[in-house]
Amino acid sequence: MRIGIMLDPPNGSDALLRLTDDLRQAADEGFASAWVTHIFGLDALTALAVAGSRVPGIELGTGVVPTYPRHPGALAQQARTTALAVGPERLTLGIGLSHKIVIENMYGLDFSRPARHMNEYLSVLLPLLEGKPVSYTGETLSANLNMDVPNEGRIPVLMAAMGPHMLRLAARRTDGTVLWMTGPVTIRSHVAPLLTEAAAEAGRPAPRVVCPLPVCVTDDVDAARQRAAKTFKVYGTLPSYRAMMDREGAEGPADLAIVGSEDQVAARIHEVIASGATEFVGVLFTRGESAARTRALLAGLAD
Repeated sequence: MRIGIMLDPPNGSDALLRLTDDLRQAADEGFASAWVTHIFGLDALTALAVAGSRVPGIELGTGVVPTYPRHPGALAQQARTTALAVGPERLTLGIGLSHKIVIENMYGLDFSRPARHMNEYLSVLLPLLEGKPVSYTGETLSANLNMDVPNEGRIPVLMAAMGPHMLRLAARRTDGTVLWMTGPVTIRSHVAPLLTEAAAEAGRPAPRVVCPLPVCVTDDVDAARQRAAKTFKVYGTLPSYRAMMDREGAEGPADLAIVGSEDQVAARIHEVIASGATEFVGVLFTRGESAARTRALLAGLAD
């Protein structure tokens, strides 16, 4: 079973040193991949370039870099530089639209045509990541660019997708999707079928389905669920995630958290994989003994 871990980007002046230590621990424990979020803390690609250059082997992923604040040419340049820093075939670039409240209210950008934006964004980003020049004029963006970053090979792209149109776009044009707040019922009935069908129609390989979920091995299930409800509360208010929770029959984010004994958590993760996810990424949200038990279980499930 392919198991990854989401690294919590540290704060403080020594954040990059501590992230490097966290990444080294994940590699030593045998995780297949380590992922870094990109919200309002460390820039994910810059952080991975620094930490990943010091820790070999383990796959590195962004989960996910918002597209709107960066021209696809600028993102391609940054991603290829990061890939050069960490070595070939290690970086997976996860990208996503983010949310209207972030893009319009915080960045002051227009979020009115997200599907067209992403389709046109990929038309510029993907060729540049493959080392090809691009000349493109769209309705939301344009580019006439080439990059001289001396990479070996291409950089795979995963696109955050939940609705039918975006899932089909991810399958037709990228290597797959990275999810969030999406459980096994929804993966089995909605995500996996749409991705598989669209990829086959496009003549593309079976897509990756990376499924991060909150996870905690503990004897105090009620306390862990309360903590999950508090930690992930905001995701229940965002329309795209709320739609996935409704499909799953979940009242809120705490219902999607995988919490319980070692056997219970392992069974739930096996269910996620059986539903159509190609890999599970653990998002730890406790510390101390429960975090240590959770990491040990996840590492034990990894191939």
